[in-house]
Amino acid sequence: MKVGGQVALYIADFRSLVSRIGDWGERALIHHFRKGLASRILDKLASHPSKIASLQDLKEVSLGLDIRYHGGKRRRIIIERRSLNPQSQTLLLIKILQA
Repeated sequence: MKVGGQVALYIADFRSLVSRIGDWGERALIHHFRKGLASRILDKLASHPSKIASLQDLKEVSLGLDIRYHGGKRRRIIIERRSLNPQSQTLLLIKILQA
């Protein structure tokens, strides 16, 4: 997964690759899926309270963590924008759109 990438896109790419290479077994697929996750997701998985027993569980938990991460990011941007003058808000919006 690219730095700053979203887990939903990574899951779709991973499924596509698995469909081309065939079944390597659940444990191998879990291992390779984890290797491709962003460090921010891996950090959260390490302290996640529920047991992740399957590749499907890993995908679902990773997706949930990513959604919460990006949701929090949007809230921080909105809060920051409220405290800026109109010209600064425009510059911030341009930076966000370019990212």
